[in-house]
Amino acid sequence: MANIKSAKKRILVSKANADRNKAIKSGVKTAIKKVTAAIAAGDKAAASAALTEATSVIDKATSKGVYHKNNASRKVSRLAASVNKMA
Repeated sequence: MANIKSAKKRILVSKANADRNKAIKSGVKTAIKKVTAAIAAGDKAAASAALTEATSVIDKATSKGVYHKNNASRKVSRLAASVNKMA
């Protein structure tokens, strides 16, 4: 257990940041699931709308430093490719 005041504060700050990052990552996963569900259902319009929303959520997560820009770009690219592949 930390005894120094600054170390105690770092523990609190780290916990707060971890909770924030966890919530943001959860939101990204939910947005991705909505896109994949629309693709599985075969609804191109819903998939396109969900893709737009997911792209926005992923970009916001990247700007907050939760995801690396290449990781976010890869996620968006794969989602877009799967939506574009629909009939």
